[in-house]
Amino acid sequence: MFVRRHWPALRLRTILLSVLLFAALLPGFAGIFLRVYENTLVRQTEAELVAQTAVLTATAEAMWPGSRLTAPTLAQRETPGWYQPEGATIDLGSTPVLPARPPARAAGAPDADAMAVGSRLDAIMQETSRTTLASIILLDRNGVVVSGFGQGGSWKDIPEVRAALAGRADTVLRRNDSYHPRYSMEWLSRASGLRIHHARPVVVNGRVEGVVLVSRSPRALFRGIYQDRIKIALGVVGVLGFIGFLAVLVSRGIAKPIERLSRVTREVAAGGGEVPPPPSTAAIEIRTLYEDFGVMAEAIERRSRYLRDFAAAVSHEFKTPLAGINGAVELLQDHEDMEPEERRRFLDNIAADGRRLSALVTRLMDLARADSRRPSAAMLSRKRRRSSGCM
Repeated sequence: MFVRRHWPALRLRTILLSVLLFAALLPGFAGIFLRVYENTLVRQTEAELVAQTAVLTATAEAMWPGSRLTAPTLAQRETPGWYQPEGATIDLGSTPVLPARPPARAAGAPDADAMAVGSRLDAIMQETSRTTLASIILLDRNGVVVSGFGQGGSWKDIPEVRAALAGRADTVLRRNDSYHPRYSMEWLSRASGLRIHHARPVVVNGRVEGVVLVSRSPRALFRGIYQDRIKIALGVVGVLGFIGFLAVLVSRGIAKPIERLSRVTREVAAGGGEVPPPPSTAAIEIRTLYEDFGVMAEAIERRSRYLRDFAAAVSHEFKTPLAGINGAVELLQDHEDMEPEERRRFLDNIAADGRRLSALVTRLMDLARADSRRPSAAMLSRKRRRSSGCM
């Protein structure tokens, strides 16, 4: 009862448009969800690399020979703007994808201070890499690899290292040449064949002394979906709930009212039944159809009563002259020796009754023609609604 009282009046085209629009947009929503979710996984991977390099560079700065790194005071930490979180910068839709990282070029001997720090930092880098699965490389201020993959070579010419040597942390997307698809559905993922590279400068006493370069493949799309399966399942339940709502909307607004009207139509055709009021949950066009059907049923009932009364009246009007004609004919047949004057009187009576019948027939034909030209009550009601709607 509460739903019926508060059900909004909707047009049939609004209901159908809502259902068709949702059906058309659902695949698009699914595609957008996959893209946004995958982009979130990539940015999350970048944030993890930023956090790793922030810790490693701070450790390297503290270990660097001659470093004057001191812990910040309470007043410094309370200064507005002291804490500045570094957000993710890459986006699968707009960030250009660079080729795979080229091999390290031949270079001279690395810086001695960087070598000393690298030897002490190597164990920390190895342990971190074992847990995070990231490739971690330490370079000196000339871009020469001190510790990690490509040791002894130089990567000073690649964009991310060049930016870090200039004092700016930088993240780039590169192709992963060592990637080989393992699952048939991996073509849906744009990031499966990519690798994220992040470089952060090691700043000692205001001078860039080295670079920490890390790289890792982003979290796989389908693995991420599996790990977030509960949240995604709740989203699927929400979509199914909305589809169920649309089904109820179509059922209450279209299907059930039409079935009810069809049943009432059969009952009225059989000579019984009454037209119910329009359902409050039906579409506006269905309510109008109920009203028009009610007007039509009322007009049919009124016409049926009129025909019954008219038939009774006509039968009475025809019965009297027909009885007179039959009586006069019987008398003429039974009394062949009737006087001419009396016979003429009976014949005049027959002629008068005949003229009376002819006049009744003429009046009936005139009445039928006039009734065919007279607009019905349903037509008048419809014209009134249309005129009021135009105003």
